[in-house]
Amino acid sequence: MLLAATLVFAAPKASKVSAPQDIPPFPGTLVNARYVYVTSYDGDQFNFNLFPDDRQAIDTVQDAMQKWGKFTLVYKPHEADVVLMVMSRPSEDVLAVYDAHGWPANSRYLWRMTGRNGLRQGEAPLVTDLEQAFDQARAAK
Repeated sequence: MLLAATLVFAAPKASKVSAPQDIPPFPGTLVNARYVYVTSYDGDQFNFNLFPDDRQAIDTVQDAMQKWGKFTLVYKPHEADVVLMVMSRPSEDVLAVYDAHGWPANSRYLWRMTGRNGLRQGEAPLVTDLEQAFDQARAAK
């Protein structure tokens, strides 16, 4: 019996194959945007009351935007065409896109993705999703 139990636990397990995450289409009205402002739902990166995880998420997204090179990073919301709002919590991260010309009065997001560990330092899967959606919208235009 001990041998049978050992074989059961030693047998290779079937790996979970996750379905590809559905990435919503990027709004075509923003494909010609040039300037991006990154902030958090709880305030900008200079807000003393901001959660450290949100501050790190802002920094991660800013770094990713600079590496990507499609947008120029700005540090004042009135200089932006696009506002990226982030939130990082242990249970879920959020990356949402807003049209800066109607923000914050028109505070309805135009594109949004969520995911656990989606805005990790060094690797931000939600930003990769944003890049893919943007590139698809640009190719369709």
